[in-house]
Amino acid sequence: MELPFNVANHLDKTLRAAASTLGLAERGFEPEIRVADPANGDFQANGALAFAKREKQNPRALGQQIVDQLGSLKAGFDITLAGPGFINFRIKPEALLTWLEVYDSEEHLQTGASSARAGQTWVVDYSSPNTAKQMHVGHLRSAVIGEAICRLLAFSGAKVIRDNHIGDWGTQFGKLIWAYKRHLDQAALGREPLVEFERLYKLGNQAAESDPAVLAEAQQELVRLQGGDADNLAIWKRINDVSLAAFQEIYDQFGIRFDYTLGESFYNDKVGRVYRELTDCGLAQESQGALVVFHPEHPRFKSQPFIIRKRDGAANYASSDLATILYRVEHFQVDGAAYVIDFRQSDHMDQLFLTAGKWFERTGRKLPQLEHVDFGTVLGEDNKPLKTRSGENIRLKDLLDEARERAYQLVSAKSPEFPEAERRAIAAVVGVASVQYADLSQNRSSDYVFSWDKMISLEGNTAAYLLYAVARIRSIFRRAGLDAAVPPVVGATAPATPQEIALARKLAKFPDAVQLATNTLRPHFLGLYLYELAGDYSTFYAADKVIVDDPAVRARRLLLCHRTLIILETGLHLLGLRTLERM
Repeated sequence: MELPFNVANHLDKTLRAAASTLGLAERGFEPEIRVADPANGDFQANGALAFAKREKQNPRALGQQIVDQLGSLKAGFDITLAGPGFINFRIKPEALLTWLEVYDSEEHLQTGASSARAGQTWVVDYSSPNTAKQMHVGHLRSAVIGEAICRLLAFSGAKVIRDNHIGDWGTQFGKLIWAYKRHLDQAALGREPLVEFERLYKLGNQAAESDPAVLAEAQQELVRLQGGDADNLAIWKRINDVSLAAFQEIYDQFGIRFDYTLGESFYNDKVGRVYRELTDCGLAQESQGALVVFHPEHPRFKSQPFIIRKRDGAANYASSDLATILYRVEHFQVDGAAYVIDFRQSDHMDQLFLTAGKWFERTGRKLPQLEHVDFGTVLGEDNKPLKTRSGENIRLKDLLDEARERAYQLVSAKSPEFPEAERRAIAAVVGVASVQYADLSQNRSSDYVFSWDKMISLEGNTAAYLLYAVARIRSIFRRAGLDAAVPPVVGATAPATPQEIALARKLAKFPDAVQLATNTLRPHFLGLYLYELAGDYSTFYAADKVIVDDPAVRARRLLLCHRTLIILETGLHLLGLRTLERM
C-alpha cells in the first residue's frame, strides 16, 4: 500500500467516510485523530468515545462498528481497538518503505505538503522596526518567528507576501530633521549611520524639551515635511534609505528578504477613507474631540474606546492599521494576514480586529483571517528583559557578532584540524542559527531566558545539536565514498529492526509536525519534532551498523540515513536556518 503524504489527514478522511456510512456524520461525529503513544501505535482516533457518551451508546461497540468499515486501511495499517473505544493505527513496515521511497527530496516533500493551502494568499507582517534607530534584541523575535511562518505557509502551498511595516512617519521626525540640519556629523554618518541618527534625535529631543523656541522650530519642520517640502522630504528619504540598508545587513544574516516595505508613511494619504467609511456606516463617532469606535459588548473594552483619529486631527496606529487591512484586501486579495507583534499589543490588536470585522460586515466586504502572532519577551538570566550592564538595549548586530565568536570557540574545540577559514565559515552559520533556534524552539507565547551556555551547545535541543546531526549523516556517506545526493538505495527492504522501524515511523510523521506548526503559527512544534527525530536517529545509528555486507540491509539503512538527512535539512530550512556539510 502506498501511503499518502499526510497519514493523519488520510486517516481522518477515511474515518469520516466510515462514519457517514454508519449514519454518524450527520449527527456530529468527529474522528479526533492524534499522534499516539508509541506503545499503542502511530495514530489514535478518540472520536468514538466522545460521540458514544453524548449519544448514550456503548463506546467500545461503536468503535468496533467503525473498525469494521476500515477494510481499505488494513493493507497499510495494523488496526486495534483499545479500552473504551480508542482506535489505534500502526503503520506496517512495508507501507513505511513505500512512503520513504516516494518522499526522497525537499522538493517532493513540498509537493506533498502544498495541497494544504494551495490557492491561499497570506501576508505576513513582521519585523517592523522604526527607521533612524538601530535594531536591538527586542526586534529579534518578530524577525525570526515571522520568517519561519512565511516559510511554513509557503511550503504548505500558500502564496506568501512578506511585508515590513516599518515605523517611518510621526512626530519624532520633526526633532530629528531639526537636529540633522544643524548638527549632522557627515563622517559619523558614513561610519555608523543609525548611531548618528540616534545621536541627532536625542540632541533634538533634549533641545526641544529645554527650549520652547526649539520645540516650535521642530514642530515647523514636521509641518513642512507633512506638507511635502522638498528639502525635508529629501532628508526624510535619506534617513529611511540609510536605515533600510542597515536593517538589510541584519536581515541578510537571517536569510530574510521582504517583498514589500510599506511603512506608516505609505498609508498617510489612505486614512481619510477610513474615517469617512467608519463614520458613514455608523461605527465611528466623535467623543471629546476624537473619532472613536466603541465595543460595549466586549468585556475588556466596555469603557475603552478605540481611537482612530486624535483630538488634534492626527492619524495614529489604529487608523494606519485599518487602512493597511483595507489595502491588503483590495490590492493583494489576501485570504489571511499574520501580524507578528509582541503580546503587549494584544489589546490594540483585539480592538483592531473587532473594528475591522464590524466595518467589513457593514460595508459588505469579506474579512480575511486575521491572526495576531503574539510573542513573549527575551529575558536575561536575572529574569528581567535582556539589557546591557548599563541598562541599554543590546544591539542585534552586537548580539550576532558575539554569537559567531562563541560558535567559533565551539567549532575550534570540536574540530581543531579544520582550516581557520572553514571554522570561521562554520561558526558564522552555527552562531546565527543558535540565536534563531533558541527563539524558535520556545513556545512563542512564553518569555524565555537568553543563555549563551545553553544556546551554543552540542547537547540538548539546540541549533548546534541539530546541525551536527545533519553533518554527521553527511559524513557517513562521505566516509563510504558515496554521494549523499544519489544514495545507492535501490533494492532496500522494509525496516525490520526495532530501531529501524521507530526511525521510519518518526520520519512519516514529518507532515503532521509541519501541519501543526503551520496551523497554529507556532514554529516550536516543528523544532521539537526535529529534535526528537535526531534522537531517534542517534538510537538507530548506535544499534544498527549502516555499512554492512548484506546489500538489502545496507540499502535500507542508507535509505533511512538519507531520508533523515532530507527531513532534518528541510525542517531546518523551514525554520530559516542554514545547514552545513560538516562541522
